[in-house]
Amino acid sequence: MSVNHLNQQVQSIEENKDELKQGKDGEVEMAETKESIWPKEKIRIRLLPIWLRLVLLVVFTFISLMVGAAVGYGVIGDGKVTDVFKTSTWTHIIDLVNKDDRPKE
Repeated sequence: MSVNHLNQQVQSIEENKDELKQGKDGEVEMAETKESIWPKEKIRIRLLPIWLRLVLLVVFTFISLMVGAAVGYGVIGDGKVTDVFKTSTWTHIIDLVNKDDRPKE
């Protein structure tokens, strides 16, 4: 910034001293009037709309479930990572869970 520009800013502040007031934290604010131009609330513009947030939540939940199943079956367990996405693997797991423990006659 040039010196002339700074001098102009200082002069404009001195000319409008009656419209300005000193805040508690040292900030200079406009004096409040009945017909204030600026709204008192801060307007928030969302970068992502709510519907997109919900879609992303569903997508990321699905991805995390798939990654968790692959890690659990392939890394922690002793299976192949790609086998977790086969239908036969899941039917075998469901058969083990729904196994009938009663002895057969």
